[in-house]
Amino acid sequence: MRPVIRFLLRHAVTWKEFAELTKELYVDVARQSYGLQGRPTNNSRVAMMTGLSRREVASVRDRLLERVEDPIARKGNRISEILTGWHVDREFADEDGRARELPLEGGTASLSSLLARYAGDLPHGAVIKEMQRQGLVEETKNGTYRALKRDYTYEALDPEILQQMSVSLHDHAATLDHNLNDKRKGMKRFEGIADNGRMSTESARKFMKLVETRGMDFLTEMDDWLSAYETQDAGEDKSGNLRIGVGLYLIYDDI
Repeated sequence: MRPVIRFLLRHAVTWKEFAELTKELYVDVARQSYGLQGRPTNNSRVAMMTGLSRREVASVRDRLLERVEDPIARKGNRISEILTGWHVDREFADEDGRARELPLEGGTASLSSLLARYAGDLPHGAVIKEMQRQGLVEETKNGTYRALKRDYTYEALDPEILQQMSVSLHDHAATLDHNLNDKRKGMKRFEGIADNGRMSTESARKFMKLVETRGMDFLTEMDDWLSAYETQDAGEDKSGNLRIGVGLYLIYDDI
């Protein structure tokens, strides 16, 4: 999970948001995959399997059935909340939506009171340093603090990049899950690794070029095969169609 966590942190996805999303997935998979006679699993069994309370399971199930987005899960990261409050809360902003310069301490209209309201239990000193490091706030010569931006994300996240990462992680995990399931239906799916932990930097560069060339040749051959055997008749019943293929990725571990 470390690479996934690095990716999420780089794009300002908090633990709370990730926990809410995975809670929904736990309930959804338990309901859909472990029911009896083709029916969804009941709340009591889902609670027993997932470790959630029956009340939590019922709440998540209702959200899934109604397709209502959970406001907590979509709330955004804490620094964004601080900046938004600084610009819209009349205690810290003027009538035109401009964030006022705030002293660190003193009265209700101070940076400390802003953080007390919007930073939750995060240490204020660490929040201020992080906002300064990200170029979101600056300390003026007279000791007050000025907001430099209203909106904040770590990096712009291209939806196509997220989609590519999601598909790759899903496909590899699905193959591993199938192969490691002693109650699986059908034969094992091909999955293999060729690696070596005693490679020099120069050898790694050569290997990367080899994989790029030979790997693309292999994928091109597989793509031609898949295209030759795909269903052609537009009127053919597609209900039994499967998605099948093969993926290649380079292993590079410098730890």
